[in-house]
Amino acid sequence: MAATSATPVLDEIQEPKLRNSDGPWKVVLWDDDHHTYEYVIEMLIEICQMTFEKALYHAVEVDTEKKTIVFTGELEHAEFVQERISNYGPDPRMTSSKGAMTATLER
Repeated sequence: MAATSATPVLDEIQEPKLRNSDGPWKVVLWDDDHHTYEYVIEMLIEICQMTFEKALYHAVEVDTEKKTIVFTGELEHAEFVQERISNYGPDPRMTSSKGAMTATLER
């Protein structure tokens, strides 16, 4: 992921507690160099209804750890979240962005 400013340190940001996290399926968001922090934050706020702080945490985590779990729950809901991420489109801030970020389902 390309940063538009200094990269925050993941240890300095605490992830807010997950709610409604019962269920065996996870949506994993994977890092790439074609989306900005702003894109990831906006996408997670819109698709996952995350707070800015939680979306920032995941943006930093996907950049530093190369993946982040953005949803945990029942299969049908996880598939819905994954599909919305896959259809979110390219980052208009980067000419190298040709499509959405990659999100996969894991058990």
